[in-house]
Amino acid sequence: MKLTDIKLAVIGLGYVGLPLAVEFGKKRPVLGFDISNKRVQQLQAGYDHTLETEEAELTAAHHLSFTTDAALLADCNCFIITVPTPINIHKQPDLSPLLMASELVGKALTAGALVIFESTVYPGCTEEDCVPVLERFSGLSFNQDFYCGYSPERINPGDKEHRVTTIKKVVSGSTPEIADLVDALYSEIIIAGTHRAPSIKVAEAAKVIENTQRDLNIALINELALIFNKMGIDTEAVLQAAGSKWNFLPFRPGLVGGHCIGVDPYYLTHKAESIGYHPEIILAGRRLNDGMGAYVASQFVKAMTKRRIQVDGANILVMGLAFKENCPDLRNTRVIDIVTELRDYHCEVDVYDPWISAEDAQREYQLTPVTQPKAHAYDGIIVAVAHQQFRELGVEAIRQFGKPGHVLYDLKYLFPVDASDLRL
Repeated sequence: MKLTDIKLAVIGLGYVGLPLAVEFGKKRPVLGFDISNKRVQQLQAGYDHTLETEEAELTAAHHLSFTTDAALLADCNCFIITVPTPINIHKQPDLSPLLMASELVGKALTAGALVIFESTVYPGCTEEDCVPVLERFSGLSFNQDFYCGYSPERINPGDKEHRVTTIKKVVSGSTPEIADLVDALYSEIIIAGTHRAPSIKVAEAAKVIENTQRDLNIALINELALIFNKMGIDTEAVLQAAGSKWNFLPFRPGLVGGHCIGVDPYYLTHKAESIGYHPEIILAGRRLNDGMGAYVASQFVKAMTKRRIQVDGANILVMGLAFKENCPDLRNTRVIDIVTELRDYHCEVDVYDPWISAEDAQREYQLTPVTQPKAHAYDGIIVAVAHQQFRELGVEAIRQFGKPGHVLYDLKYLFPVDASDLRL
């Protein structure tokens, strides 16, 4: 297949797929496919609920069309699969969205077709798990009748500076010639350039360790915060002092959620265990980070107890539910751990987040956020997400939500050290 012969479809129009489809849609005809009728209707109307793509950008993608009709995929010969790869309740990889997408594409494959995966997986997943599905539903043979590539996504939700086109793209292919084609295709839109990995497995491994490394760095800082809190030392002051050295990495303690950092390490550890190796450092970091929500809640309850505030029945305001600042993404948010823990103490918890969809919060966590916090109503307030609105609101206005003598926990270091009662 030549670059000029490509008829492109992007499968999955979420945080990863839509920005990619939009950029390609400025250059060439692209069919954007999603299983959600609501999502496709919103995009056709020029609205992206993830807020990653503005209406003007959708309009500028003149060659992009949206559909839920799988039959239209038969007109395409190049498919980029960008569906989620979550974990289940047992913290094991859930490949069902990826395998369903592979089945969908397999039914549309024709001789000479190319399938490129962007979803985060463990090394070997593309060729060992996805390719057999493509073969089974197409009746075609891998690397004879159709080919595969892997180019891991590097989308950072809510980041308006590092966009799909300005982040270097790792590319790979199932043959050297296909790797050339994948590279040429992405080079149409990636102005930051590409990095050619020698194999699909190398590209898969590179992606999964990017977030594993970050997860472990944050775990280290979280553990330091636990130690310094026991010693009565302000963690932020320590990090600022250490950060005066040129090669000290500027990580901060906190909750580790989202669809990448809190998930990807489990894909790597799953694969490692399947080949007989039990990873210790990676899993230790995961356990520590997964326990931070409960630690924050226990710290908060102790501070309330010291103030003689009755915990049972206390009214608590949690500000922020999204997994990160200035973003509506609720996937794998660890703020929910704080909420759950406080409710286990029989607290009445209100959650306020101007970025999120109340419908999404109800669907994902059976939680109905408040549209506006009540004044002078709360025994305790936790600023859990560093949204710009909270920063601009300021600590004095936030304290107006609290009763006299309330406890304010600034989890994200939004305000000066003496402005809050508690910091991580």
